Amino acid sequence: MKSNILVIGGTGKTGRRVAHILQNQQQNVHIGSRNSAIPFNWNDATTYAKALKGMDCAYITYHPDLAVPGAKEAIKALTETALQQGLEKVILLSGKGEKEAEACEEIVANSGLNYTIVRASWFNQNFSESMFLDPILAGHIALPMAETKIPFVDADDIAEVVAKALLDDTLNGQIITVTGPRTLTFKEAVETIAKAANRNINFQEISLDAYLEGMKNAGVPDDFIWLLGYLFKEVLGNADNQIVSTDISTVLGRKAIDFNEFAQTTAATGIWNQSITQTF
Repeated sequence: MKSNILVIGGTGKTGRRVAHILQNQQQNVHIGSRNSAIPFNWNDATTYAKALKGMDCAYITYHPDLAVPGAKEAIKALTETALQQGLEKVILLSGKGEKEAEACEEIVANSGLNYTIVRASWFNQNFSESMFLDPILAGHIALPMAETKIPFVDADDIAEVVAKALLDDTLNGQIITVTGPRTLTFKEAVETIAKAANRNINFQEISLDAYLEGMKNAGVPDDFIWLLGYLFKEVLGNADNQIVSTDISTVLGRKAIDFNEFAQTTAATGIWNQSITQTF
């Protein structure tokens, strides 16, 4: 039976993957974004009802992060509207080791809707689609907390778990923690990428203050600098965030994608060699 599913953030790292999986399963997928035919805008609660109308369930990703001011209020307004519109279930993408995100989880859990929480570690795709890509292309990446062990998780795994949770009611009411199968430091991750891409990429450890100051000098907005500081200090500094989970194996019946596999697959696309190619 087909479901009408709203994918909020359907053009983002996990959203577009979730939408693709659901479309391949012949589900009726509606993308929730500012540019959709029926627009959805987190900053405009008046858009919520129209986007949710006629939907059976929804995948919720909050931009830029559930930790930022205003997130709890937005999630509360969205879940209240979803209940009014008759949705059966929502899936919330949350952050592993984030206290503020857990407050948003509680709002969803107490909303009266069926729900599943998917708590994710830092994404592999931060190195290929997000904030770490440009430094890698430049051949020099400087990051704080270099010795912290992180169980990086692949966005493809997250999307597959989310898609299953949207369609499988046996996962209702669960908190699913998604991580990779092992931990790596930033230095080890960069070395893995360099080897896969056959590149020389220099890694430098710097202090968190120096990193944030560099962001400020580069013209990064203050609210995003605050978020980066929070994610490094509060999230990566949380020992719970360094624990490897086996939930992906439990839900999907296969092992989580290893960072090395991600690096090999991504390197084959040429994304990490584009700056070299453009110089010829």
